[in-house]
Amino acid sequence: MTDRTFLPVRIAVLTVSDTRTTADDKSGNTLVARIEEAGHSVVARMILPDERELIADQLRAWCTDDVVDVIISTGGTGLTGRDVTVEAHRDVYEKEIDAFGTIFTIVSMNKIGTSAIQSRATGGVANGTYLFALPGSPGACKDAWDEILVKQLDYRHMPCNFVEIFPRLDEHLRRK
Repeated sequence: MTDRTFLPVRIAVLTVSDTRTTADDKSGNTLVARIEEAGHSVVARMILPDERELIADQLRAWCTDDVVDVIISTGGTGLTGRDVTVEAHRDVYEKEIDAFGTIFTIVSMNKIGTSAIQSRATGGVANGTYLFALPGSPGACKDAWDEILVKQLDYRHMPCNFVEIFPRLDEHLRRK
């Protein structure tokens, strides 16, 4: 950490599930608790079914909302036929953060061994907004937040972090 001042980030949380409700959304609740504990704010929260177009449309809507800096989704990242969250995210990305999935796999490997191979966690950027798709288990959400996102979404984290490049994410849109 440095002598930099903490800058809170505004985060939207999307749970992708055909069966979850707000009453039993353990992964969403895990993310919300950790986000708020870190000093950030949850500015939107929603549960959507595993439908690619619905997910992509919601991601796009949040990416154009000036109140949302980061979107974290949980669920729908597996290998089954209904798991379409990764594809929906990639429909929206302008740039993919390839190393996010790699680092998540390394973190998972240390926790669950070779079962980590089944994860398709992904991250990207669209319209100046960061997007991350996490698996739908509370453990995976804890791992992604505690080991990666809490650090990268903290302006004080050095040598670099996602927050310090926020102003440059959409610079290509401002060029003449």
